[in-house]
Amino acid sequence: MTVRAVDVIAAADVIAYHSARHKKSIARSIAAAHIRADHIEEALVYPVTTGTTDHPGGYRGALEDFYTEASARLAAHLDAGRTVAVLAEGDPLFYGSYMHMHKRLAGRYPTEVIPGVTSVSAASARLGAPLAEGEEVLTVLPGTLPEEELTARLAATDAAVVMKLGRTFAKTRRALESSGRLAEARYVERATMDGERTGELAAVDEGSVPYFSVAVLPSRAGAAVPRTDAAEPERDRDREQERDREREQEPRAEGALQQPAGEVAVVGTGPAGPLWLTPETRGVLAAADDLVGYTTYLDRVPVRTGQLRHGSGNRVESERAEFALELARRGRRVAVVSGGDPGVFAMATAVLEAAAQDPYTHVPVRVLPGVTAANAAAARAGAPLGHDYATISLSDRLKPWDVIAERLHAAAAADLVLALYNPGSRSRTWQVGKARELLLEHRRPDTPVVLATDVGGPEEDVSVVRLAELEPADVGMRTILLVGSSQTRTVRRGGGDEVVWTPRRYAPDETV
Repeated sequence: MTVRAVDVIAAADVIAYHSARHKKSIARSIAAAHIRADHIEEALVYPVTTGTTDHPGGYRGALEDFYTEASARLAAHLDAGRTVAVLAEGDPLFYGSYMHMHKRLAGRYPTEVIPGVTSVSAASARLGAPLAEGEEVLTVLPGTLPEEELTARLAATDAAVVMKLGRTFAKTRRALESSGRLAEARYVERATMDGERTGELAAVDEGSVPYFSVAVLPSRAGAAVPRTDAAEPERDRDREQERDREREQEPRAEGALQQPAGEVAVVGTGPAGPLWLTPETRGVLAAADDLVGYTTYLDRVPVRTGQLRHGSGNRVESERAEFALELARRGRRVAVVSGGDPGVFAMATAVLEAAAQDPYTHVPVRVLPGVTAANAAAARAGAPLGHDYATISLSDRLKPWDVIAERLHAAAAADLVLALYNPGSRSRTWQVGKARELLLEHRRPDTPVVLATDVGGPEEDVSVVRLAELEPADVGMRTILLVGSSQTRTVRRGGGDEVVWTPRRYAPDETV
């Protein structure tokens, strides 16, 4: 208790506190030494806690009536000129019962809220573990959330505390396991009070968990200094191989521990920054020992203490994939970072191709989905991908132009909307013009084309032109083109913006 809380109790005429039907109040037990015989005590006994009720409004209705009645009891004392101290364990405005009194009374009577030590802070202190360090994010969650929501939020955050365990413990444990965080989780019961218990959450018996307990994911920050240079994978691999040779020459004690199992997770950052990350991807990026990727994409990921970052150019995909797998083979948790979705013209293919070869066939590889450039651009423009569509890369670095031209003809003849990736670069300037010529053999000149550049980034530019007016000079390295079908429509809305969409059905007389 704070010194101010002790002073307020001493000056009060009435001491009020909430309790269950057994009338035992944790808040009162904490303040017991300061409650005098001449204090008037108001025990605000809940009519229902976790059980059932025959109230016509159900559980919620029963509690609403209770809070109204309890507030009226306190208001009677206040109207009589008495000072009322409402006791609340932890902090009064942090998942506390007092909040319901505050909402009903604070606007009518002079009110002072005395802050208290939350169970979150008490649990951290008892564990002797920092909750959050530097730029880490701490998330406080009620265990009553749906399991999938708990899982997503636990996967996405750096550190977390899950409140209100008790009957929600089994669900919370499953969410921690599904999010890959169970090994980090700690358990704290009745922190700073009699019967306090702490330990590894995974070892706690479900039947022994009371309501007043929390699950804690402490700070992940390590002691190592992050490496943020853009070292090439080849150079880093040479260093790793040299370390391997040194390890092989060292005598190994009988019964020595085996190398921990590593893995490679191939993740997509979406087309731009943090707003496009999925919760699962956030969690994997935070938990990784090593980040591997094209330097431009790595720069989108916040620097974390203890992580190693291995940046490289955009033309060493195979080397990058093998380097990541080699790190994982040595027990490291590796995140290979792509833009957009890693499985769409990105790193997932390179990693899986390398992982199919010895000595990497037993290295675990996961591919996590991301927001594609096509989906992001379509959302900005409206819904041009609302019907069937095809995705084609115009880059002829890895396949001949004849193949690209054949696919353009086939997709256009099938009346598919087209998402054209990699349409141009500094060294590829003619492909857009040639693609326009091919498409005009099958599409009307006024077919809408969405030009989307740097979607989600600081230089975002999304515009709509007609196919016959498509200018190669307007297409850059970070542009994606969405070419409409015969059904694609446009309309100018009230603000003047042109919105593009493709209907989900063909009219009976409109067949290809």
